[in-house]
Amino acid sequence: MKLWLKGALFALACSLALPAQAGWFDWLWSSNKSATKHPIVLVPGIFAFDTIAGVDYWYKIPGTLEDEGAQVFVPKINAFDSSAQRGERLIEQLEAIRASSGGSIRKFNLIGHSQGGVTSRYVMNVRPDLVASVTTLHTPHKGSPLADIVTGLAPEGSLTGVGFEALGNAVGNLVNLLSNNKADDSDINAMLAEFNAAGSAEFNNMFPAGVPTTSCGEGPSHVNIGGHSIRLYSWSGTATITTGVDLSDALFGTTSLAISGADDGVTPRCSSHFGEVIRDNYFMNHIDVNNQVLGLVSLFETSPKTLIRNHARRLKSVGL
Repeated sequence: MKLWLKGALFALACSLALPAQAGWFDWLWSSNKSATKHPIVLVPGIFAFDTIAGVDYWYKIPGTLEDEGAQVFVPKINAFDSSAQRGERLIEQLEAIRASSGGSIRKFNLIGHSQGGVTSRYVMNVRPDLVASVTTLHTPHKGSPLADIVTGLAPEGSLTGVGFEALGNAVGNLVNLLSNNKADDSDINAMLAEFNAAGSAEFNNMFPAGVPTTSCGEGPSHVNIGGHSIRLYSWSGTATITTGVDLSDALFGTTSLAISGADDGVTPRCSSHFGEVIRDNYFMNHIDVNNQVLGLVSLFETSPKTLIRNHARRLKSVGL
């Protein structure tokens, strides 16, 4: 075969093969962008569940992370309870995951929504050996006025309080039942007592690591607890009505009236600060960040799936 013909055939083969090779490398690169060193644990807040009737608490977020190579766990956590009790259940599940890994998993990146952030802080403080990082999303670290209002209107032990407790715990137990989480009975008063002014101050006095020392400042980006270095992050939003068609808009548009200043319908802007504050004014309400309700979020803000995917990449970039 003539030399020029061999050259032409070789060039043709390369032109056909290289795009395929390039596409394969592009896929390989994108599929590992969120492959953090330590698994990601998405810790739910109040009304906690992993999945009910095929609907994730973190709607379509675990799959988004897994598509980019992340290892993701969503623990079963009591719908209503104190963060200490919820934290103890989380510790049990983290230990079980670690034991079943045969030693390949030692620590976890905890990402907690709302009370899930405080639950993660509890775990970080009592079992720092399990934690590589804690990221809190829309978490009321310094309390929420809503908790003060509810505990004021329905004091524990009063006639109103007894009725509220019975109804609240019934709702919480139903959520637990539907998500096949039968470990504990709900305790709505324990949850509320943690987020009123007195309760949040008591928790922060007990576990101050990462909490800003000023009213609206940042906390440290790293803490060392028991010889374990842990990275800390947070972000939140300051919108309530974000789509106009989402049922949560009406709820948080109403609850926001009880909170002075910028908030997401539950968490005041400054109360969300913990560790390194990535941003505190996303156009998101309290549950937009976990892509609820059913993915109905603002078209004019970064998708919550993108935010958490980008955070996984951030964790990976710093070796976590």
